[in-house]
Amino acid sequence: MDLPVWFEIGSLVVLLLVLVADLLLIVKRPHIPSTKESTLWVVFYVVLALVFAGFMWLFAGGEYAGQFIAGWLTEYSLSIDNLFVFVLIMAQFSVPRRYQQKVLMVGIIIALILRGLFILAGAALIEQFSWVFYIFGAFLVYTAWKQAFPGGDHDSDVAQESFIVRVLRRTIDISDGYDGDKVRTVVDGKRMFTPMIIVFAAIGMTDLLFALDSIPAIFGITQSAFIVFTANIFALMGLRQLYFLLGDLLDQLKYLHYGIAFILAFIGVKLVLHAMHENELPFINGGHHIGWAPEISTVFSLGVIVVSMVVATGASLVASSRDRAAGRTES
Repeated sequence: MDLPVWFEIGSLVVLLLVLVADLLLIVKRPHIPSTKESTLWVVFYVVLALVFAGFMWLFAGGEYAGQFIAGWLTEYSLSIDNLFVFVLIMAQFSVPRRYQQKVLMVGIIIALILRGLFILAGAALIEQFSWVFYIFGAFLVYTAWKQAFPGGDHDSDVAQESFIVRVLRRTIDISDGYDGDKVRTVVDGKRMFTPMIIVFAAIGMTDLLFALDSIPAIFGITQSAFIVFTANIFALMGLRQLYFLLGDLLDQLKYLHYGIAFILAFIGVKLVLHAMHENELPFINGGHHIGWAPEISTVFSLGVIVVSMVVATGASLVASSRDRAAGRTES
């Protein structure tokens, strides 16, 4: 079964309207969301994703729905990893908490645009060259290693200003302080940019780097460009509220990067196996398909993703609880 065209178009229109409504809400009422508000929004977006998966099951069958859920969970876990970097950027540039919602929303829009471009490019490559799965797989395994064993002070490396940020500082006039959530302001009669432009640039570069990881990862689960794009949209929707909901809890997820690394490594191996199964490279097995290379099912992939995140999150919370107990004992 295939997804009806009207369902694909209608879904994208509805999701676009939801994103626009979310953006208008921020513009008209910038504020620090309460825990209750953030929780309700996160639950709403999770339920919306599950309802969407239910419709996919109804119109196209369980395989499509399973691919969407596995892709969504993979992108969601990688998006949570984004939050760690967003926290560092907000702290580095001293963004007032009241205006962090707008920064996050702009970051999400930039991420959607970049990922959309990467998805189109990735789908075109896969359509023409099946051997690209070898490259995607090797890249994900390498990324997984770097994720698990970053070396040095990873947080300091992430917090360093990107090349684009340094160029902005040298080429345009930037005021010393913020003017609300404005990008442009007037200082002593002179039009200048506020530090908000630097924050947007830093967030944009972060989104670009994370897109390089996330798009090959989800193509390891499904080759449907529609599923890849919608899974990314649902993963990014609610990310802003999740940022405020988790708050200080992010510091407690000390083992989360190991879970993400395992998922990336698993999908990387899956991509290589798929490439071997579809092999057309003349210097590998004479250009013939490698029949013994197993195809990993969507259900098995979904199980690995869920178990990895549950174990990593559970281990992090247990370790944090023990650290707090040890701190109370010492005091």
